[in-house]
Amino acid sequence: MDLLKPLIALLAIVNPVGVVPFFIHFTQHLDAAARRRTIRVSSFSAFLVISISALAGLKVIEFFGISLASFQVGGGTLLLISALQMLNAQPAESRSDDVSEGRERADSGDSIAVVPLTIPLLTGPATISTMVIYADKTRHWWELGVLMGYGVVVGLATFVAFSAAGGVARLLGRTGINVMTRLMGLILAALAVEIMAEGLIKLFPVLASHLAP
Repeated sequence: MDLLKPLIALLAIVNPVGVVPFFIHFTQHLDAAARRRTIRVSSFSAFLVISISALAGLKVIEFFGISLASFQVGGGTLLLISALQMLNAQPAESRSDDVSEGRERADSGDSIAVVPLTIPLLTGPATISTMVIYADKTRHWWELGVLMGYGVVVGLATFVAFSAAGGVARLLGRTGINVMTRLMGLILAALAVEIMAEGLIKLFPVLASHLAP
């Protein structure tokens, strides 16, 4: 397994810097202690989603009798859709009503650390699909451990980005964050096409016939 690709894909999908404006918006009414708690819970929740997906994702698709090749095509399509969202400077996992839902929860005093900050703005179906696809490529226990370790990396990246939210927003500005999100989207689109191609070749071996000597 190429150990670098899962990390690149995860960082592109999660893109904590791209979620910084939403974090600022949802936590603007909170005091410093509540904001720090939100940061900790969001970071740990992102780690949990990634780790559990790496450990149990394959068992779930086996339970439903789904072939990995089909899951690769479906997951790759989902990643491509997420990449297209990012090319429009939107968070990869977001829907149009996520912001309004988060605003309602924040106004009512509910915690927004898990929903919608972690799920779906940071992690969601595209993240889970990525972990399941790459977990299948592991051949040794330590490779699976590396995938779970990437959950720690993403959690730390989220913690740092949210902790420095004010500085990041001032440094990059909305335009800088949008440009960064679009670049991440371009990288994710390339990875999505590669994953889809692998799945299609498994489902339709004739597609690879031109590669035969």
